[in-house]
Amino acid sequence: MAVSLLGTGHTRLKLLGNEIHTEKLRILRQLGFAAGMIFCAGLAILLAVALLVVLFWDQRVALLAGLTLLFAALGIFFYTSLRRSSEDAENLFAASLAELQEDLRQLKSAAATPAPAAHEKNPG
Repeated sequence: MAVSLLGTGHTRLKLLGNEIHTEKLRILRQLGFAAGMIFCAGLAILLAVALLVVLFWDQRVALLAGLTLLFAALGIFFYTSLRRSSEDAENLFAASLAELQEDLRQLKSAAATPAPAAHEKNPG
């Protein structure tokens, strides 16, 4: 029973390690994409605003006010999108936890059932 328990624990730890590694890679990939996106989008926005201000010099105050409102609305949209995507990570280690729950249930079940009697000698 101890060997079985040790083997099960080893398997569960390997599963947990795989889930941690997969989650780490996913987060690093998202972080890289986000950094690239922020840099490129920020540079493009600055250049576009500068170009628009130069093109519409006479209406620069109204143009800057309108663009400020637009970028504020986009910032709120991206913030809510980021929060929504972060909520998907709540099921972190779900597979490991489910397997450990099943192992615990099986161990309790095995402990509750009496073991068959060892070799009884027949008097015959």
